[in-house]
Amino acid sequence: MTVTTTYHRAGIYGLAGAALLASLSTAAAQESSPTLDAVRERGELACGVIGSSFGFSLPDSQGVMQGMDADSCRAVAAAVLGDANAVRWVPLVPSQRLTALQTGEVDLLFAQLTWTMSRETDSGVQMTSVNYFDGTGFLVPTALGVSSAMELDGANVCSIQGPGEVTARDFFSSNGMEFTPVLFAEGQELRAAFLAGRCDVYMIDQSALISFRASLGENSANYVVLPEIISDEPLSGAVRKGDPVWYDIARYAHIAMVNAEALGITSENVDSFDDSASPAIRRFLGLDGTLGQALGLEPNWAHDIVAQVGNYGEMWERSFGQSGADRGANRLARDGGQQYPYPMR
Repeated sequence: MTVTTTYHRAGIYGLAGAALLASLSTAAAQESSPTLDAVRERGELACGVIGSSFGFSLPDSQGVMQGMDADSCRAVAAAVLGDANAVRWVPLVPSQRLTALQTGEVDLLFAQLTWTMSRETDSGVQMTSVNYFDGTGFLVPTALGVSSAMELDGANVCSIQGPGEVTARDFFSSNGMEFTPVLFAEGQELRAAFLAGRCDVYMIDQSALISFRASLGENSANYVVLPEIISDEPLSGAVRKGDPVWYDIARYAHIAMVNAEALGITSENVDSFDDSASPAIRRFLGLDGTLGQALGLEPNWAHDIVAQVGNYGEMWERSFGQSGADRGANRLARDGGQQYPYPMR
């Protein structure tokens, strides 16, 4: 009798809980997003990027913005507007990034922004998801004759003003070495100074160093990326705090790309899954379920991301495949990386 009564009560609580969850889900779907409304009204997404960074955001010879951050912006535009190209690019130097987001100049930020505690707690912004796991490294001329960062005592080090200064000081002081910082507000000026010999070392995220070296063509042999990575730099998108629906959209646009890769869905084959019997794939593509409604989006929002931008692996390959960079931590979790396909159900 005791077992039966306990089971019966669990059933009652289960029904009540289901009703409550359904009510909360409906309320969430009906919650407005001022950012989403503004983006839809103007018909384009204002996305802040660096705009001069190899592998992340850099116009090609036709003037089309290319790279990991650019495609992350396109994914959100595809989800909310059905058009990945409905993006207005707002190039920003590192010191402008947070201000541009805070003041509403941009709706979304993908600008090689490291997810740090102080940025989330002090700046009125919220990090969405890590689109690239990175770390600070060093690029030096081959002629300098060093093979390790531990040989850089007394070096002149070119870096971007801001958090990188702290990283450099921490590394050199903890290893009993001296260095002279040579600071710049933006990357183009820094790279020109490094190539002109104004400093011995170019210090920034290792992905940027590898891509920059690869862009030098025949001259790439004159430079070497040192093996040490001296910090963890999870690079993330960011939105303003106080708009939870927009935060969810930006976050799940990335999660959708990771899920697509895990499910084997690419920009080339996405339309071949219309008759799929897989519940996970049918939910993902909006053929079943209400995932789009929960975000205030069309049922096929994730389909549009993959069809127009691709899955995470495709995005990574376009951005870094030719640079010689190891995908490393940016592999799917099942392949030993940290890109985890959080369940979409």
